[in-house]
Amino acid sequence: MSSTPDDAAENDEETTRVWLVERTYSDDEQNIIILVYATPDGSRYLRKERSLTSFSDVRDTTAAIDTDADHLGTVDDPEERERYAAEAERTREQYDPDDTV
Repeated sequence: MSSTPDDAAENDEETTRVWLVERTYSDDEQNIIILVYATPDGSRYLRKERSLTSFSDVRDTTAAIDTDADHLGTVDDPEERERYAAEAERTREQYDPDDTV
């Protein structure tokens, strides 16, 4: 895939663009959504927990976010890394970074 201006944040040393690869509900607590964003190669991830406090609490979930590289964890499991890479690629193909998903 060739580089585009939208991909610029993916290569910046201070910030990294990560793509939504997983959205699940917490088993431990009610009204918690867990969002997992990953780098296009699936090697790094960011986990965000969002509480749903009310129906009027509207916060969009975008296809991608830019985050500080030091906020990312490492994906050690090769199968999970491959799955994250595939999901990140699918998200990148279907959505622009700021699209609500």
